[in-house]
Amino acid sequence: MTTMQLVWRRTLLALCLTTAIAGCSDSDSNDNDTSAPEASAYRLQLLHFADMDGSTAALDYVSNFSSLVNAFASDDTLSDHTLVLSSGDNFIPGPRYFASGALGDEEVPDALGAAGNGRADIVFVNRFGTAASALGNHDLDSGTSAFAGLIASDGEAGGYPGAAFPYLSFNADFSGDSSLSGLVAEDGQPAGEVAGRVAGSATVEVGGETIGVVGATTPLLASITSTGGIDMSPDDFAMDDAGYDALAAAIQPAVDALVGAGIDKIVLVTHMQQIAIEQALATRLNDVDIVIAGGSNTLLADSNDVLRDGDEAAGTYPLSFEGPDGTPTLVVNVDGDYKYLGRLVVDFDDNGVLIMDSLDTVENGAWASTDAIVDQLATRGLNTTADSDVLAVQAALQSLLEAQDGNVQGITEVYLDGRRTQVRTEETNLGSLTADANLYYARLAEPGVQVSLKNGGGIRDDIGQVVVPPGGTADAELRPPQANASIGKPVGGVSQFDIAGALRFNNSLTIISVTAAELRDIMEHAVAATADGATPGQFPQIGGMRIAFDAAMTARSGGQMNMGTSSNGNRIRTLEVIDDSGNTTDTLVANGVLQGDTSRPIRMVLLAFTAACVPGDNYDAGTSDCGDAYPLKNLTDPQRVDLDPGTDGVVDASQIATDYDPGLAMFAATGTEQDAFAEYLQARYNPDNGGTAFDNAETAAAEDMRIVNLKVQRGVR
Repeated sequence: MTTMQLVWRRTLLALCLTTAIAGCSDSDSNDNDTSAPEASAYRLQLLHFADMDGSTAALDYVSNFSSLVNAFASDDTLSDHTLVLSSGDNFIPGPRYFASGALGDEEVPDALGAAGNGRADIVFVNRFGTAASALGNHDLDSGTSAFAGLIASDGEAGGYPGAAFPYLSFNADFSGDSSLSGLVAEDGQPAGEVAGRVAGSATVEVGGETIGVVGATTPLLASITSTGGIDMSPDDFAMDDAGYDALAAAIQPAVDALVGAGIDKIVLVTHMQQIAIEQALATRLNDVDIVIAGGSNTLLADSNDVLRDGDEAAGTYPLSFEGPDGTPTLVVNVDGDYKYLGRLVVDFDDNGVLIMDSLDTVENGAWASTDAIVDQLATRGLNTTADSDVLAVQAALQSLLEAQDGNVQGITEVYLDGRRTQVRTEETNLGSLTADANLYYARLAEPGVQVSLKNGGGIRDDIGQVVVPPGGTADAELRPPQANASIGKPVGGVSQFDIAGALRFNNSLTIISVTAAELRDIMEHAVAATADGATPGQFPQIGGMRIAFDAAMTARSGGQMNMGTSSNGNRIRTLEVIDDSGNTTDTLVANGVLQGDTSRPIRMVLLAFTAACVPGDNYDAGTSDCGDAYPLKNLTDPQRVDLDPGTDGVVDASQIATDYDPGLAMFAATGTEQDAFAEYLQARYNPDNGGTAFDNAETAAAEDMRIVNLKVQRGVR
């Protein structure tokens, strides 16, 4: 490459940094350049995925996903140059996870060795030929002990194999966790030699070249999952320039160590939850060639990619940036749940620098795991046979889960919106329904409970169908759940399987008291991370109250200590307690100003996950973080009551079962959010019990009445 060409490339790539999520490449940027293309010294085929964390439809997609992996790996020109990597969240507690542990002895496929929660998910990732995975937050949702048990082999011949790959996260210190400290491997070792262990980095031999793989995870891990004794860096991370600089500084030593060992091709697998963070890292890290994002479910695709019905790309594939060392860095990501396989075929020069002209939009991008795409690859002579172990495990789980889909709890006439892009950004009918269900259930125990708060990130799936009309040019139709006559499920039936998929964490319910000022500060946090393109898990879904907020105003900051009247956010413009008919019974905030006695108590139901930092008579919060970093520490008089008999709550388990639990739904643990939701459906929306079908259709954000986004409303006027 000439000096002038290098200057041109760096100038173009620098311009890319001014765009938010639009990709940029220089493959056709200099039409007058008649010089010969750069010679390729090495070609890599990178197959990648992330966030395979449990959509109820994921099991339907996994066989075709396996076919895609096998097809691209069978390409004669690339088979020896193929690297498969995951950016984490390979499983999540939910229907698929627990079905793996509920299989009977005669139902367990040979690949599992023995039944065990989550084992099927690990076997899937193994059979894709995955070399390494980033540590995702949902990988830890059942705790570090369960995670250690999943990644480690049981050591028996023909038994459970454990993970055939290492989990990587350089900014995670595993040494302080008793379950994981014995599984810590030295950084920079061959991935195959440290399979089933945790480390910061590893190496993989691909086509005669050594590829360095570094892992990194969101520093906010402790606020969104069960981290045990894992210590994350940097401390006090925020999504701003200072935070990005600190995070890059925490990761760079892992890259430098690999470079010092003579490795000149480095991939960073990350699980940062927001792709904006991965983009920021791409401009701050030296010697990183490719960043595989994770946790945001961002679908990057190019104009040649055939997407699933109803899907739209959030940006081009790949996104192109320039690191501080002046060399290009690519950022890639695709949506999860086995819906897409990311494929990047790219050349490197003799110095291990990416050759941008080698990128081919026909071959690269998001490959949908549909029958049509698999058939297309088969016509090219590629081996599209799905892995036999994947098929066997898939069939075993589907058979078990079909019984759950026939256990109908209620009826809806409308689609229940649990899509990530909606429940983390605006009021949705499913969000309101589950918040109302929690309030209904809490009032059975304590009639005086007034409001309900639920984090949008706890809703993991929709209930219903998204159907694109023939031709794909009209808007997608949102329909209620489809009938399944073979198992007795009617049109609009909301089943145990639907509920377990949408509320797959199945957190227990907790009742606490907060003052009017404390509730305002809590709700300021709930909307503090709302921004264009962001999908924060802390975004609220609420019952028994109504808010109006302005995302153009100052967002709250300051951590998990409740500030009361000193809250430094002013996005909440209105906060009202309402009755079941929507009438205001108490105005807490008007025009951004607290009203009345700021110390008056409000009784609230929320998830025990959110309230993990709140002490009670029979609950010791210890040093626990609040779920989604909610400011619930230092409350005046929380008077905590836990409704789950499996906790150390103040309510006796036998009283829960006999005094107020209706007992109409029996599949979920008493006092949990799944149980509350099912009991509410049975009582209100099950015609067999004298109820009527739920019919509150989803509305656009500008039409929402319970959570009013003033910035959005201004934009449509």
